[in-house]
Amino acid sequence: MKSIALLVLFVGILAAAEKPNIVFLLADDMTWSDCAPNGSKNVPTPNMQKLAEEGMRFDNMFTSTAMCAPARQMLYTGLFPVRSGAFPNHSKVRTGVKSIVHHLSALGYSVSLEGKHHFGPRASFPFEKRTLQQAIGNGDRPFCHIVASDDPHTPWTTGDASAFDLEKIVVPPYLIDTPATRRLLCNYYAEIANLDETLGTIMRQIDAAGIANNTVLMFNSEQGMTLPFGGKWSCYESGLKTAFLIRWPGTVKPGSATGALAQSVDILPTLVEIAGGDPAAIDTGCADADGFRGFDGRSLLAVLKGKSDSFRDHVFGVHTNLGIINGPLYPIRSVRDVRYKYIRNLNHANSLRNACTKGGIYYVEMFVPLMAAAKKSPEIQTRLDFYQHRPAEELYDLEKDPYELHNLAASPELREIKVRLSGELDKWMRQQGDRGIDTEKNVEPWKPHHKQSK
Repeated sequence: MKSIALLVLFVGILAAAEKPNIVFLLADDMTWSDCAPNGSKNVPTPNMQKLAEEGMRFDNMFTSTAMCAPARQMLYTGLFPVRSGAFPNHSKVRTGVKSIVHHLSALGYSVSLEGKHHFGPRASFPFEKRTLQQAIGNGDRPFCHIVASDDPHTPWTTGDASAFDLEKIVVPPYLIDTPATRRLLCNYYAEIANLDETLGTIMRQIDAAGIANNTVLMFNSEQGMTLPFGGKWSCYESGLKTAFLIRWPGTVKPGSATGALAQSVDILPTLVEIAGGDPAAIDTGCADADGFRGFDGRSLLAVLKGKSDSFRDHVFGVHTNLGIINGPLYPIRSVRDVRYKYIRNLNHANSLRNACTKGGIYYVEMFVPLMAAAKKSPEIQTRLDFYQHRPAEELYDLEKDPYELHNLAASPELREIKVRLSGELDKWMRQQGDRGIDTEKNVEPWKPHHKQSK
């Protein structure tokens, strides 16, 4: 009997030892294309490039909301924002919602976080607080450690902006090119370079500890940046599309890439399966409109192993101005397939308002210079008007128009596509319990509880 007990103990220890460690670097307001693996020529990111060369690059990974608190809580819970309750910015998930901490702890992991929090309540996110070095030295348990940077969130003050030539940088077509835009981009790129150094430090720590071959290392850019049309507070590609890189020696093919449509809600189910659990058996602590209590996401393990290059048929987006600035409700919902994006502006008769358009430092630094430029340019004026005044529906052919500059919602040739995508959006909203404007009207008035770390 004693020998059997010892054998069981040995097998248990061996199984725990085989579980890979998980290290995750999360950026803060970084547009997906602003790194070398995704083609940026403006900012050097050698460590991100190295990670891509040693692992897999996702070319179609999406968050479903381009705001910090909802995006992070979606990532940590595997639930879309309206269902979890965390869809306005600075909001919290519903009481009882479980997170990565609960799910991986049950599989034998220690789960810790350093850096930015921006989630709540504490019972839903009981992370251990420590550094990566402390996590590495934790003992015989496998660990999951998240490094939540606040780069490149505004204010853009870290890094060396003088390393970037504002005359030579290439301004993306979706932004409005002005001297002020170029100056701010240099400051923003400096923070991305600083973030890349953070990734380099993480990689060196993993190597020095001799655990690289048994560690899943991930990088995620979170969501788009703050400049008008930079993506934050929108459902455009610049906001919802997100850079995602993953290295897992022996499982993920080095230098590989996938075009599979995926969302941030799929990352946690993937980690549960990597950790030896069954994502389909998880109770998230929160039911959808049909009473289903599992993840909104699914495991990407087959994609990681190179067994499939397709995953989702559609990805979805949700935005509200609640939690950003008090003012008229401006709900936005979206859906896209491999080629087309459909956006519904549920209260389009109102003007869109956010931190860029009314008062404060964003308004002074980002919006006022654009208004000045618009007085001299009808093209800029038209573009700036569109920032605050959207039509009821938008439809984009992303193959021909990747920057979403030409709205085709009124095109007779694309009517069937618009109707099809609109129907998919309706189904998703129903499953999420999302009644659009009525859902937003029932949210408590915005009471900011989060103090920015920068």
